[in-house]
This record gives sequence, C-alpha cells and structure tokens, in this order.
Amino acid sequence: MSIRYIVGCDGSPASERAAQLAVAHAKSCGAVVTIVHILEWSPYSFLTPEEIEERHKKRNEELARAKEHIVDPVIGSFADAGVELDCTIKFGHVAETLAQIAEESGAEQIFIGRTGHSTLASRIFGSVASTMAQIAPVPCTIVP
Repeated sequence: MSIRYIVGCDGSPASERAAQLAVAHAKSCGAVVTIVHILEWSPYSFLTPEEIEERHKKRNEELARAKEHIVDPVIGSFADAGVELDCTIKFGHVAETLAQIAEESGAEQIFIGRTGHSTLASRIFGSVASTMAQIAPVPCTIVP
C-alpha cells in the first residue's frame, strides 16, 4: 500500500501552496497525491421530480466545470513533478467530506490552505481550516 496525501483545493492561492507542499513531500517519499475539490450542495427533499431532474443536470455541469477550471490546472501544473496525482470531486460539506475521503482512501495526511474562497458566513461560523484541525482523522497541514 502506497502513502497517500489529500489536498483540499478550491483554486485559491493558499490551496495552490498546499498542493505545492504536498507534492514536494510526496516526491521525497514516493506518495500519491489526491487533489480534492468539494462543491457545497444541499439536497432539497421538497422538490418536484422535474426540479430534481434539472438539479441533477446542473450538478453534472458543476462537476465538469470544477474539473476543468480548478482541478485540471492544478494537476497540469505538476505534470513534470515526478509524482503520481489523481483527483476526486464531490458534493458535500467541505471539511466533513475531506475527512471522509481521507479516511476511506487510507490517506496519511491532509494538506489545505488556511484561507480559501470562503464566504463571510464561513468566517463567522468557522472556516474549513479550523474545522479540519478539529475533525481530521489524520494529521492536517494548514498552509498559509
């Protein structure tokens, strides 16, 4: 079983620095780096079947956009780094989903940026970084 690192990536400069640090560590020990992007999405159970179908279409469009505009550029920037990279894009609560992915994949460490593309509400009620520091199932490196 190889060493795996998880990098939470939202396209922010801090998440790019987290990816750089993870790749540097991975290169030194032969680890695999999984670039993870989480799209916040809340399910609405009171929607009509037509609305559910429309939301499903929009979800697929959002996944494709996130891969094209956020994940693929990060992976492309490390194409010559000599490190195996893969990606995961999911919907859910960012911190909880990152922790779940880390646990399910057997990751040894999570790398995230201290600040990302967050809203004012997340700054008031708690950021991904502060939540990850509390709930991460493995060591979590928070990169400034």
